[in-house]
Amino acid sequence: MPQILIIDDDPGLLNVCRVGLEAFGYLVRTAETGNEGLTEAAIRAPDVIVLDLGLPDLDGLEVCRRIRTWSDAPILVLSADGSEDRKVEALDGGADDYMTKPFGMRELDARLRVAVRHRGTADNAGHPAELDVGGLHLDLVHYEATFGGRPLDLTPREFDFLAYLARYAGKVCTRRMILENVWGPGYEKELHYLKVYAYRIRRKLGDENGQLLQSDPAVGYRLTTPGN
Repeated sequence: MPQILIIDDDPGLLNVCRVGLEAFGYLVRTAETGNEGLTEAAIRAPDVIVLDLGLPDLDGLEVCRRIRTWSDAPILVLSADGSEDRKVEALDGGADDYMTKPFGMRELDARLRVAVRHRGTADNAGHPAELDVGGLHLDLVHYEATFGGRPLDLTPREFDFLAYLARYAGKVCTRRMILENVWGPGYEKELHYLKVYAYRIRRKLGDENGQLLQSDPAVGYRLTTPGN
């Protein structure tokens, strides 16, 4: 049973989410402040964290950043602010997904299922257990990555993004392909996700100039192979 931690200062929303998500088969824990949420996240090690940005004691983005320093659990941000700038700020701060209030329980369930699927061990049927592209090595079973022998500290979503490109190394993967296969159905229009994650991955690879992870603004992204 997937364990979900919801951090939100609205008791009514917490109650609705608890009832709705438990009906979908989740174990739900809640916290009404940022500090309480940090404690619960550390003690409970939830499978997915649902985080409101408007908390009474700490800014939600600060909570996200703190959690991300020691946990790779997917973080789904909730906010009444649907602006692209706010979404990019949250994703750049370590969040994996973003939902705008108000939202439907079925949509929340769908996004949580995607997050849980990416959190768990990948289904490797029909795929190799490991991938190597130049100096990049990806262990798809244990979600471990190295580049030039140096460990890479990737979040699960960053790993999935990089692994998808590595499976088709040397070929351009369209933005739609990446969003559908890494984030899941319904994300085809969230193009800013790709820009943020590509930037974060390049920074961790030391590839700020985009020589390894290349982008074609009109099409998508590709991971280069030696000689290409």
